[in-house]
Amino acid sequence: MTEPVRVVLADDEPLLLAGLRTVLEVDGSVQVVGEASDGAELLDAVDVHRPDVVLADVQMPGTDGLAALRILCARPDAPPAAVLTTFDLDDYVTEALAIGVQGFLLKDAEPEVLVRAVRDLAAGGAVLDPRITARLLPRLARGSLPPAAPQPQELTLREQQVLRGLAAGESNAVIGCRLGLAEATVKKYVSALFVKLGAENRVQAALLAQGWGVT
Repeated sequence: MTEPVRVVLADDEPLLLAGLRTVLEVDGSVQVVGEASDGAELLDAVDVHRPDVVLADVQMPGTDGLAALRILCARPDAPPAAVLTTFDLDDYVTEALAIGVQGFLLKDAEPEVLVRAVRDLAAGGAVLDPRITARLLPRLARGSLPPAAPQPQELTLREQQVLRGLAAGESNAVIGCRLGLAEATVKKYVSALFVKLGAENRVQAALLAQGWGVT
């Protein structure tokens, strides 16, 4: 039996934490190993539990979620992290994007969406709630996200195929399986795409791809 994905949750609302734990653990594929009510507790929980994935709110008392994620994402061994946010926090989302988080989820997402997102993060994918994507794409034109140097037609066919996988939030392993490539080869394509696109991470590349309609 596959081991459950181990998660640390951070939010300053106890009821929301309890609800998230219940939702994530419903089918046994995810295990919440730690909880935190502020950024400092989040960093401590990560150090103690060494989770596979971190889900964190951005607005918390004391050390807020963004401050903690900035520290966490700078670590070489950092687990993939996703921000839990609401519609009225666009500025926080774009700041989190610059920090290097791998996912953006709305707190009212359907249970199956949250569980699937955690699994995808653990597998190395990027997760973007479509409603957040719709809010962020207009910022491409305003310069809040990296400018797209090449257009899709200027990428090779294989690069476009890999980029399509990034836009879908697929991990390197899934992209490789779909395209018949070794995971290490996919990783090289992804790194090359980051350079060509001026993207710092998978989420930025995915947003650029979705802005072009490469899905």
